[in-house]
Amino acid sequence: MAAMLLLRRHLPRLFRADSPLPSPIHHRACPLLSTSAPASPFSLEDYLVASCGLSPSQARETAQKAFDKTSRENKKAFEELSFCRLNSASNPDAVLALLSGAGLSRASITAIVIADPLLLRSSPKNIAPRLLALRERLGLSAPQIARFLLVGSSSVRNCDVVPRAEYFISFFGSFEQLLVVMKKSSRILESDLESVIKPNIALLRQCGVSVRQIAKLKARVLGSNPEHLKELVLRAERLGVPLSSRMFWQAVTVVAKYTKEKLAARLEFLKSTLGCHESEVSTAVSKMPSILGISEECLHRKIQFLIKEVGLEPQYIVQRPYLLGYSLEKRLVPRHCVMKLLLAKRLLDSNTSFNTLAQVREEIFKLRYIDRRRDSVPGIADAYASACGGVVPSPV
Repeated sequence: MAAMLLLRRHLPRLFRADSPLPSPIHHRACPLLSTSAPASPFSLEDYLVASCGLSPSQARETAQKAFDKTSRENKKAFEELSFCRLNSASNPDAVLALLSGAGLSRASITAIVIADPLLLRSSPKNIAPRLLALRERLGLSAPQIARFLLVGSSSVRNCDVVPRAEYFISFFGSFEQLLVVMKKSSRILESDLESVIKPNIALLRQCGVSVRQIAKLKARVLGSNPEHLKELVLRAERLGVPLSSRMFWQAVTVVAKYTKEKLAARLEFLKSTLGCHESEVSTAVSKMPSILGISEECLHRKIQFLIKEVGLEPQYIVQRPYLLGYSLEKRLVPRHCVMKLLLAKRLLDSNTSFNTLAQVREEIFKLRYIDRRRDSVPGIADAYASACGGVVPSPV
């Protein structure tokens, strides 16, 4: 607590400077290291401008990000930022030199620092072999290393990521696919490979979860204790989603995010709102487990719209739970608006269901139901755009 108060007292001097830095590697003593503050304490904000090429506004935001990110970490990390590696330009200079030595362009280095300013406080002796291994062991080019660091530099700071990255590249099939997964869950590279990642993947594969589906799972699932994952698998089955279902991975994701009590309450809400039997709701969940992750307020609004405005029966919705997964404002309401306009002009087969219009991809929907009807229904495109923007127009 004392360290926190001390840092807050000196925060303006640590992260904001009143005058520009005269040199990119101008060293200043950290004001936190002595009882009498020096005239020119080291300023991370000025350093970011002078050495990393950031604009003053970018430097201000990035310096604040460094403080915010560190304040969320543990006390050791907080003290590390305060006292150890950002009390002068020497450590940041060494990190920048390593990035430059790895062949990264100035623009790439700037982007990486903006994304993760705490990289500047990393230990150069730890970072150096990891950067080398990215190039020598994984065979990454300088641009690939830059892209890797843009999404995974925090993991590079915390551990030796190369063995995990090597495994995932092999498992997912390519470096590009690994980047896709990292953008969703960069922490995936920080779990123990042999005792956590491999056993968890083996279990999921035994449950019929495909490689592509595993790539969609959050790090908290893949990186969880293997015994905990076994419990999640059992809970997913208890929702009525069989292992053979292609939706099983969604069920695992849902039970990993919500407690048993929360899911039970959501099931009861669906049953009462739709006026269905428990078995019918279970059927809906087995087809689309992710509906249990939608808030009760949002579910209620969608169900009321589909029943009262569109005229669908509750049993019809239960059999097509994906309707509840669509955005009410961006998809359901605008497409229903178009449907009403076309029916009023007798330009839509009366047998065409709202379900058909709701399912079709956006580009096909626009081509088939808007672009081809511009002459017959003047203003239909504007009406659709207004509805997507939250304003349901009067009949055209």
